[in-house]
Order: sequence, then structure tokens, then C-alpha cells
Amino acid sequence: MAANQVGKTWSAGMEVAMHATGNYPDWWQGRRWDRATTGWVAGITGESTRDNVQRILLGRPGQFGTGSIPKTAIVDYSNTRGIADLVDTISVRHATGDISTIALKSYEKGREKWQGETLDYVWFDEEPDSDIYIEGLTRTNATNGMVFMTFTPLLGMSNVVRRFIIEKVPGTSVTTMTIDDASHYSDEQKAAIIGSYPEFERDARTRGIPAMGSGRVFPIAQGAIQCESFPIPQHWPQICGLDFGWDHPSAAVRMAWDRDADCLYVIATHRAREQTPAMFAAAVKPWGDWLPWSWPHDGLQHDKGSGEQLMAQYRAQGLKMLGVRATFEDGTNGLEAGVSELLDRMQTGRFKVFAHLSNWFEEFNVYHRKEGLIVKENDDLMSATRYAMMMRRFATTKSFKKPQAFNHQMPSPTGWMT
Repeated sequence: MAANQVGKTWSAGMEVAMHATGNYPDWWQGRRWDRATTGWVAGITGESTRDNVQRILLGRPGQFGTGSIPKTAIVDYSNTRGIADLVDTISVRHATGDISTIALKSYEKGREKWQGETLDYVWFDEEPDSDIYIEGLTRTNATNGMVFMTFTPLLGMSNVVRRFIIEKVPGTSVTTMTIDDASHYSDEQKAAIIGSYPEFERDARTRGIPAMGSGRVFPIAQGAIQCESFPIPQHWPQICGLDFGWDHPSAAVRMAWDRDADCLYVIATHRAREQTPAMFAAAVKPWGDWLPWSWPHDGLQHDKGSGEQLMAQYRAQGLKMLGVRATFEDGTNGLEAGVSELLDRMQTGRFKVFAHLSNWFEEFNVYHRKEGLIVKENDDLMSATRYAMMMRRFATTKSFKKPQAFNHQMPSPTGWMT
């Protein structure tokens, strides 16, 4: 999933040429076939397949052999009927001497045209409907083949995008590419391109982030809240937030608070699925055994096996869990209130996130509403961030020694779980 005009189609076209010819560069660490291959490549319509996929593989009409497939490797090609200059099949000489076959397809004729064949790979250029994607995937089952896609995610949180970003099906991977990665643009050109897009499409078209439009919970550009990491001053208090999970990941954030500017910084994150309290705590304890931890109401639930509260299990692993669940100072803990305060901070420059925390931005960019309600999926770090923000009044520094007055601020039992 990448920005417009940054080279994603060229990248896939070069990979198809490798698989068809069997000629791989020494640096290639991806999939290799030591035999001739059969693959399908496709665009949305016949015309777009011709103008994009075919152009990359063969070159423009009348110039075949100037694309990613070397002219000397092109054995033959056949034209399709009905669309001028559109090729139906390309025969390519493989390094073994056998013939690889590449068939050019489109989505417009529907799922039925994607049935029957057994393939080594499928390349979707632009996002297909989910039924066509699944048919393409099915074509590679018998060969243990592969499917890859190149697109700018203008359709937002579609079923296909959800598969990779939210469901994260085993064996799948997402590579993103932004306009900043495109060295063929000058800084002035990049600024002009970014400014030319409407704001609601800007992240999708220039950063490869699924377009959420008005459905985004935080309609803020990523660049507006990210900052480079820096050493945290010792006098800035810190606090952590923890969101419990199992089937969905458990998540933790470490937050620093510049009291003078009233600005919160997310400086570390951790997210992992199916981890026991012992495993998860071991991963975050290196942040500092002095850090206070905020947590949500489900931490009061008792484990069916041990009968021990979930929060207490993390406390037993050495995390300094606060004595009560995360609330605002008035005792409320509303989701919308927490989101509203975070959004206000983002809009006023009082909330920043270290730029290298890619898993945090992954959730931030797809956190969205459906029919006005926040979708509670892929929001684990967002939740942990909200809990830490709500309980920042109990943030402390490393040299902090607990005074009697600290307990006075906490509802009973005392602020620290000891």
C-alpha cells in the first residue's frame, strides 16, 4: 500500500519479470522459482491493464521489449479481442529453457473469469474486490504460490485492506511507501503534490494510509503529531498505560509529560498477542521498575483458574499498578471524553509521538467510526494511550519517593499496589 506515482507498479513488474525468466539478482531475498512459472497479472479494466501492467512488463505498443521483461526473453505474445493493443498472454523464456506464461486479466468481468486455473503467482495492480482477491488466492493453493498487490488505498477500510491491517492473516505482510521515499521528486515537488490533494485524501495518496474520510477518529495528519526521539529530561514525570488482551493483543505505552508546555509524549510502545502477564511484563519492565501503570476496568475481573484479579497478576510480575482503574479526576472514564481530549491535544500541539513507533501510527491511521460509533478493533495502543493520558496526574519521575500526600490523592486502596 503506497502513495501515488512512487514506483509500486514498477516494483511488482520487475518481480514478475524475475519469476518469468528465473533471472534473480544476487541481492534478491524474496521467493525464487527454479522452474518455469505460470502467473496472472491484472488491473481494474482491460484498458488499465494495458496502460499500466502491460506497459511495465512489455513497454508501450510498438515498443515491446522495452519493459521489465528483456526483449530477448519474449518468445511470443497474443492479442485479445475487443480492446486495441491489449495483450492476452505473454510467453517468456525461463533460465531453464522452458517457457513461462503470463496471462493478463481484469476485474471488470467478475469472479467467474478467475476460476479454474492453477497458478504460481497472481499480481493485482490496484485493489480488487474481496471475491476476486479470494479467487486469485485460491488459484495458488496447489502450488504453495503467492499473491501480491500494489495499490493506493483510496477505498479506505475495505474487506481486502482489513485482511492485512486488522485481521493480519498469518503469512501476509504489508509494505508501505510514502512520497518521502520517492527520491525522483524534489522537496519542492513533494510539497506541491501534497498540497494539490484534498485533505481527506492526502494521507492515502501521499503516504499509502487507507482513506477514512470523515470516519477517522483522529482526522489529523501523521506528520502533525510525530517527532524525532530525544532524551527525556529527568524532571518530566512519566506514566504507562496498559490495555489487557489475549485474542486481541495486549498493549502498553510509555508516556512522558512536559508539564511546562502541558504536552504529552508517547515515547515507547509494546504490543503482543496471546502473552501471559509474566511474558508481557518481562517485555516492558526494562522501561523502568519505578514507572506507574494505569489500566482499565476489566483489570478488576477475576481469572477463572486462579481467582486472582487480572490487574493483580501484572502487579505480581513487578509492574507498579495504580490502585484504581483509569478515570478522569472527576471519576468518569468515558471513551468519547478520552478521545475528545486526545484530539484537542493533537490539534493544539500538546500531544506528540516518537516517529519510530510504527505500530502506534499503524493503529492511529485506521482508528475510525462506523455509523458514528468508534470501531473497537485494532485499537489496543490507542486504548493504552488513553488510559495513560487520563491518569497523568499520577505520573512520576525516577527519583520520586512516595510521600504520604500521594495516597491522599488516590481513592482507597492506596495509589500504589505494593
